[in-house]
Amino acid sequence: MTGLEQEVDPQDVGLDAGRLGRIGQHFSPLVDEGVFPGFLVVVSRGGKIAHLARHGWRDVERQLPVETDTIFRIYSMTKPVTSVAAMILYEEGRFRLTDPVSDYIPAFADTGVYVDGSYLKPVTRAATEPVRVWHLMTHTAGLTYGWMFRHACDAMYRAAGFEWGGPKGYDLERSCDAWARIPLMFDPGSSWNYSVATDVLGRLVEIWSGKPLDEFFAERIFGPLEMTDTAFHAERSLDRLAVLYTPDPVTHGLQPLDPMGGWATRKPDMLSGGGGLVSTAGDYHRFAEMLLGRGELDGVRVLGPRTLDYMTCNHLPGGRDLASFGHPIAGEPDPGLGFGLGFSVVVDEARHRVLSSPGEFAWGGAASTCFWVDPAEDLTVVFMTQLLPSSSVPVRPRLTPLVYQAIVD
Repeated sequence: MTGLEQEVDPQDVGLDAGRLGRIGQHFSPLVDEGVFPGFLVVVSRGGKIAHLARHGWRDVERQLPVETDTIFRIYSMTKPVTSVAAMILYEEGRFRLTDPVSDYIPAFADTGVYVDGSYLKPVTRAATEPVRVWHLMTHTAGLTYGWMFRHACDAMYRAAGFEWGGPKGYDLERSCDAWARIPLMFDPGSSWNYSVATDVLGRLVEIWSGKPLDEFFAERIFGPLEMTDTAFHAERSLDRLAVLYTPDPVTHGLQPLDPMGGWATRKPDMLSGGGGLVSTAGDYHRFAEMLLGRGELDGVRVLGPRTLDYMTCNHLPGGRDLASFGHPIAGEPDPGLGFGLGFSVVVDEARHRVLSSPGEFAWGGAASTCFWVDPAEDLTVVFMTQLLPSSSVPVRPRLTPLVYQAIVD
């Protein structure tokens, strides 16, 4: 996607231009102070871009600025794309949400549940029910991530070579078989834990469609939506790829995270449906607008409207939220947020304690990118930067009130 630009006067869509300016007034000093390398934010209402702001650098050392076509590693903002891909196939009758994953990946038939012991000698028992497709899409499967450092199962992932990424030469099929050999943290459906579940879902997309994940994404989502810069690597556009940074514990400034940043420069061994994509603000804006359009953008329908509605309601049992039902991501207890099929969903804006709307759905990425869609306000927001981890300076609690205070109609 090229030609990203403001399309409408803010006041014509119920936004105050002066108040929108507070977004840059807040984030630009963080760039100047060396907290963020740079940022790009897109605010759209009524299907038109009403505010576009950028400041800082895609490459601090070479003083290359953030441009509207800068390519960013979006990490877990890949998950909504994979969830949409799965539901495209759901609409074609390729599977049921209640299907056991072992119907398609046999290794999951024998996965036990952790009870006690160390990561070297875990004590396990049989699960009360199988891991189902629905569990993958809601992060209630009992899977985990190696980088979370909270549980013996996390350590088992690291011991198997899965912390950030996976062992050299492991493709998605081999990775899924390896995860299936590691005990689950809990019985499927009994709790929520952020995990490689969406990577497993990406493998299922390959099985159901008979195509590699990158090909399916390109044919069924990126091509139809004209998301021309979104892929699993930026090998042909390295001049536009932002450098990945992390806080420097000594200088308290930024340092390039070259080993991880380099993964985006070439096609990976594993096509990670949970965190492998790179994209631009313009491309992801189009994806978000398709979501706001209940599956349709510019006359192109990716999903049926009722499918999108179903994906963006709270699927946690009993209407629970992430704070009460699961194992929240470090630093993000998330009261008032439920979870749908691939998105967080605001279920109680008062408990959420961040200015928002009921039904607003969202997610973010490990390098501090984020987006949200608010059907009630006919609003989408995309924020891009490259600072890992996202817990360094949480963006969403800062950005959301700055956007909502600018709505004046």
